[in-house]
Amino acid sequence: MSTLTALARAQAVVAGRAQPVATVRHLHVHDHPMVLIPLAMAGEANAPLAMMIGTDPARPRLLTVDQPRNRADRFRFAAELAEVLVPHVGSFAAETEDVPVDRGKDVRQRYVDAPQLWVPNPAGIDFLRLLGRSTRFLKIDGDHPVPPAVPLLGRWLTFFANSAEVPGSTLLTNAVQALGLHWVTGQSGAEDAQFGVQLAWIEQGAAAAREAENGPVAGPATDPDFDNRVLAPLIERSAPELRQVLHELLLPTWQRMWRTLSLLRTLPAGERVRSRWDADRDAFTAFSQHVAEGGPPQPRRDGAVAAAARLQRLESAAARYAVQRAFDDPLVLAEYRLTGSAFAGIVTLANPDRVDDTGRRPVLRPRIMVHTTEPVRVEPNTNLTSPSRPAQKAKVISVAPAAGGHDVLLELSGGMGRRLVAEPGSVPAVGEPITLTTLSEAYRPGGALPDPAETPWTHGGPPIYEEPTPPPADDTAPLNPDPATALTPEAPLTPDPAPTPDPVFSSDPALAYRPEVIPNTAATSL
Repeated sequence: MSTLTALARAQAVVAGRAQPVATVRHLHVHDHPMVLIPLAMAGEANAPLAMMIGTDPARPRLLTVDQPRNRADRFRFAAELAEVLVPHVGSFAAETEDVPVDRGKDVRQRYVDAPQLWVPNPAGIDFLRLLGRSTRFLKIDGDHPVPPAVPLLGRWLTFFANSAEVPGSTLLTNAVQALGLHWVTGQSGAEDAQFGVQLAWIEQGAAAAREAENGPVAGPATDPDFDNRVLAPLIERSAPELRQVLHELLLPTWQRMWRTLSLLRTLPAGERVRSRWDADRDAFTAFSQHVAEGGPPQPRRDGAVAAAARLQRLESAAARYAVQRAFDDPLVLAEYRLTGSAFAGIVTLANPDRVDDTGRRPVLRPRIMVHTTEPVRVEPNTNLTSPSRPAQKAKVISVAPAAGGHDVLLELSGGMGRRLVAEPGSVPAVGEPITLTTLSEAYRPGGALPDPAETPWTHGGPPIYEEPTPPPADDTAPLNPDPATALTPEAPLTPDPAPTPDPVFSSDPALAYRPEVIPNTAATSL
């Protein structure tokens, strides 16, 4: 927990209300998202019990399983879910747009929009991941066939669950983490996992949160007391009123989900939220085309190279997402100012027309002086970036103590045009407030990974079988000796000497165990 987050939690306790920790919205909220509230049966491995799903707050659709232990009922539930989700996802794979690539030399196609799924909490994402893994390999022919939409449902659920692991992606989002990204309550992070309590802290305060603790759970796990008193008897006798009971159980969470979306929409979107959603649309387009071309489903587990490449992408996405959030939100950037990774100041001197002619050709290298009252923990030759001018680098020339702080001399490069005269507004003017940080959005190339066929068998590569090397041939001996003359009289074979029986453990009665035949090792050693 950071210093500012701990301070916000303390203020929330004192005020009795959640405190904001962001000034902008750091995620994309779709105009027509699909909300899914899954519910699983306790004591069974991902046995679906019910799901409330839909895109209209006033018209939720409830899917139920009368007997969660019955595999036929589970497959029927998966088929009903596929009838709702697969057409919804497919409706976005229609209209495309041209996206320039290679600096405008070429174009590629991308869908103009992508679906967005919302679940109450991270456990809901895990439920969809397991449901996708259990359905994407089912057969549509042969023994016990399933409808063709069921394996396709599994592949899409796996795609959305995998995208939820990518930092900054919002194709599949959970409400608990979305709220925690923008507000902090006066309770622990573990208590924030209860969706209804967390939302009550934000909407009404601590008193309403205490009342919400006794309310219905947001799934997919159910309340044990509810399981014993209500749910178990209804399932045991296949009661028809089970559907109505589950509807009343999930309806409060359904209403909270849509209130959460409305609450997030009150915040202005960050500047870089759109670019992350464009990346989500790219991923959706690529997977849609993969499915349309008859590509295989996702493997049960990644190979060594694929797992390393995925880990590399996730690490790069996490670093990029952290920088983008800091550049979009001054409140997030304040965390880095506390740790010395950033500082804010005022431009006191500026030389926008300075040209460096010490190299082969003259280049534009303006210099500015920034006075700051904050601690400066950067060394000379360190490259800094300003969130207001992310394409421009500021190299630290010197840091000198000054009245009440420090004077930092910086040399600028990039983001000023291609001529020896800086474009208007590209160089900070005297008196302009500026924030500088060691964070950067610059592209970071990943490490080189071997081809899967070149990895050792211990890491998924194919085993290498080598033919045994024959012994060197003897020039004096024939290659195919005659068996009759292979054993010469000069070197007859002599039989091995018969082994001497052990007098202690011999099976011969005459040489059976007798104490006198055991040597007295102690006496001998003396």
